[in-house]
Amino acid sequence: MKMGFLFTSESVSEGHPDKVSDQISDAILDEFLRRDANSKVACETLCTTGLVVVAGEVRSEAYVDVQGVARRVINRIGYTRSDYQFDGNSCGILSAIHEQSSDINQGVVREAEEEQGAGDQGIMFGYACNETREMMPATLILSHVILKELAVIRREGEVMTYLRPDSKSQVTIEYDETTNKPLRVHTIVVSTQHDEFILPGEGRSEKEAEKQMQDKIREDVRTILIPRVKARLERAGDQLAALIGDDYILHVNPTGKFVIGGPHGDTGLTGRKIIVDTYGGRGAHGGGAFSGKDSSKVDRSAAYAARHIAKNLVAAGVADQILVELSYAIGIAQPLSIYVDTYNSPRPAALAGMTDGEIARRIGKLFDLRPAAIVKRFGLKNPIFEATASYGHFGNRPYTKVEKVWENGVETEREIEFFGWEKLDAVEQIKREFGL
Repeated sequence: MKMGFLFTSESVSEGHPDKVSDQISDAILDEFLRRDANSKVACETLCTTGLVVVAGEVRSEAYVDVQGVARRVINRIGYTRSDYQFDGNSCGILSAIHEQSSDINQGVVREAEEEQGAGDQGIMFGYACNETREMMPATLILSHVILKELAVIRREGEVMTYLRPDSKSQVTIEYDETTNKPLRVHTIVVSTQHDEFILPGEGRSEKEAEKQMQDKIREDVRTILIPRVKARLERAGDQLAALIGDDYILHVNPTGKFVIGGPHGDTGLTGRKIIVDTYGGRGAHGGGAFSGKDSSKVDRSAAYAARHIAKNLVAAGVADQILVELSYAIGIAQPLSIYVDTYNSPRPAALAGMTDGEIARRIGKLFDLRPAAIVKRFGLKNPIFEATASYGHFGNRPYTKVEKVWENGVETEREIEFFGWEKLDAVEQIKREFGL
């Protein structure tokens, strides 16, 4: 039997040290935006044994309790025990936040809001494909779902009671060489931090105790976690469940014991999981991280806009797989370039002769890609970013939620939209433009 090609994506849990840093940075950003929607924020976080360091540049009328926000996030993630060597109630928190450079500010803030310049130069990519209902790579969606379900199990505390917050997953899928469609899950890797729940003694050596723990965790992943992942997908009517057969290769904690983890095991930094945050290695990435940055930074806002365009193009049937690149210069509102790659993927007969360059030119007509227009379209001055800082910025279902915000110095409640860049609200407009 001819074998197709293999592709792999990874994910990391909310308890991974880099993700702890991302979530703290975005939670601090949200608190500034909650109190002053025009805040300019670039917040970086470092997490290590017993210590969090927050640094960055802020221009805002608001005051934020950085220490209180960081402790809330750490406790929510699950670092609540002193034996983790990192817990929300006792870790030290240092703040080195200072005012944003006036040189940057003069290029970004303009009298006419719609002419707001880009907060920096750079290239941003958006990607979409039709192999999942989320229009994301199947390898990445499955990697995320595995860790989401593992976190549910950890919080329920009924089975796999040894679980700790830090974990990683990796999924390899076999694809059909001709159609590029996913055929089956080939390999699953799960590494999870855990309590030392079997100790040496009673005739057990340290190596034997370690092996017994590893065997138990592996069996639980195989008989509890993966079946729950399949059931979760089936309940949602997701065709990805059918890709997980009985013939996949499983690796669990391949190095053995994984007791020392989280920021105690590895120092965490904001912005070090940009491929997990985006498309799992598919498409492309411009190199700029998202977390901790307000939406005047096109690293974030233009990447969201590019994803929105790519997803709506695929949903409209322009092509099966699309990459969109946008480029900007600091202080300049209009993008310098728009690039499209459809990877020679199937497209309707009506577009058979259309070049990717022509598709890109039409995107420039259809979408206002000035930073201020992007911010307005997706409500990016709202406190919506902590929700993006784990399990990916893309592929999530948009939703609304009532949040407390301050308007004219008064606390009020307002319904706010999350993940608005995932909406399929431009499909009809695209179909009309392309005659579909």
